[in-house]
Amino acid sequence: MIGQYGEFDYSKFHKDFKTGFYGIEACSFKTEEDCSNLIAEAKKHNFHTGVHFPLRADASRLRDALFLSQDEHERAGAFRHIQEELDYMVKLRPGYVLFHYPKPVILDDRVDWRYWRFGDRREYIYESEISLEDLIERSEHLFEWLSRKSLEYHFQPILEFDGLSSYVYNHDFLEQLLVKYPGIKLCLDTARLHLQDKLDPHFDARALLRKYTKYAALIHLSNIQVKDTVQHSHYPALPELSPADGWAPVEDYLRIIREENSEVKILFEHRSDLILAEQLEQCYAWVNNILTAPSKPSPAPGAPVYL
Repeated sequence: MIGQYGEFDYSKFHKDFKTGFYGIEACSFKTEEDCSNLIAEAKKHNFHTGVHFPLRADASRLRDALFLSQDEHERAGAFRHIQEELDYMVKLRPGYVLFHYPKPVILDDRVDWRYWRFGDRREYIYESEISLEDLIERSEHLFEWLSRKSLEYHFQPILEFDGLSSYVYNHDFLEQLLVKYPGIKLCLDTARLHLQDKLDPHFDARALLRKYTKYAALIHLSNIQVKDTVQHSHYPALPELSPADGWAPVEDYLRIIREENSEVKILFEHRSDLILAEQLEQCYAWVNNILTAPSKPSPAPGAPVYL
């Protein structure tokens, strides 16, 4: 898949979208014409659509719905906003609608988060400000509500991990909810996982992939360089970008994803304008080769191993 953020960009569509791709994920379109263009091209080229909430840009609101807010009125407003967008999306009939989770992001008090991008102070709280019990209760309400709406509007809810605290990676409540509500799936973002892996000494991106990829329907794939500073956000995944230079270990991540969930979809959430068309083709071919390469069988017990 490819993404279209802010508008239906025909130059990006013609450069990035290839025959055989599954579809396009749309987010924050500024005009009705953008949505009409997406619908028209989806019909013409017979591809699927998904929405990264919200479909419509609204400068008067935060982009993400704060459905876990400490403030009851803000939580209610978040669900109203989602409802309004679901009503608007009926004409598009997206296969999935994606929301960032948790939102507000819950930050580990022990970690320096200065390089994590937020558009507004309301988008995050600290772990010390919310109990695990409250998070579980609000998450259960979210899952129940989204499950009900998904049946009513015929879409798959997808929750994309944002910054994560120990509440998510050291406890099993979220796995229990994903089992209880199997229609809800996850989205894992390779650049975001790498960034937290570098910033947070308590976080292990590979371990999280092994734990949660089985519940994922979507991978947002791009690279980012994290050394003394954070650079090159949403850079395309290219084989020459070495983890030794601070780039994400994309090949490792993709091999784990392949082993854990062969059905997951890959969305190239990158800025293809940063590279040449030949490099974009190299990116696509490299990722495809990793995901389709046969797994090496484990040696039989007692068999010699040749290195």
